[in-house]
Amino acid sequence: MKSGRTLNVLVTGGSGASGVATAMALRRAGFRVLTVGSDKQRIVAAAAQAGEGVTPLVCDLANLAEVQALHSDVTTAHGGIDGVIHLVGGWRGANGITTQTDEDWDFLERNAVTTLRNVSRVFYNDLSASDTGRFAMVSSTAVTSPTAATANYVAAKAAAEVWTMAMAQGFETDKDENEGLRSAAVVFVVKAFVDDAMREKAPERKFPGFTDVRDLGAAAVDLFQTNAHELNGQKLLLVP
Repeated sequence: MKSGRTLNVLVTGGSGASGVATAMALRRAGFRVLTVGSDKQRIVAAAAQAGEGVTPLVCDLANLAEVQALHSDVTTAHGGIDGVIHLVGGWRGANGITTQTDEDWDFLERNAVTTLRNVSRVFYNDLSASDTGRFAMVSSTAVTSPTAATANYVAAKAAAEVWTMAMAQGFETDKDENEGLRSAAVVFVVKAFVDDAMREKAPERKFPGFTDVRDLGAAAVDLFQTNAHELNGQKLLLVP
């Protein structure tokens, strides 16, 4: 790691397979990893699966006050956060434009947009002040090929992407002219994720174009080994 110190990385949405794989990769690379989930039992189990030393935290990331309390607790216990890998999302589809429901939109807006807005607003100053600040969210290849059936989903993902690009511009504005750009915000683009449990459940499936969750973990580690000016504002395609 470039900074020569142990970096603190927050993995939000840490209860799922992608969160476990990302936390595991970061831990093995020498980072201090804190994973966040809304269900205590699930996030504790996921952190244990990711390996010794991964710290599970419980927070409703759609609740700004809870995220602010999370920041206070993390800062007191570990100091500032150097990286956020935001993996909170979800999927809802329909048959066309007229069947896009308000319930699905509320779910997607809450998970894909509100959680990202809250986490980025609360932890932005930490990332901007870090000598190796990194923020990454996961988007979908569907954003560039929207369909009537995916309208709610791609609209929410597109909003999250734009917010992340706005963060990237903020980091550019914040940079020290003498030290240059030190922090970066990026979007990981995938079709979908696949993990070993999915393969075992459906051994006949080939999962074409799916990204293995271990590749996401490797990409997260690479963020901290690449110069910020090469990363900031980039959409990084992780489709095999």
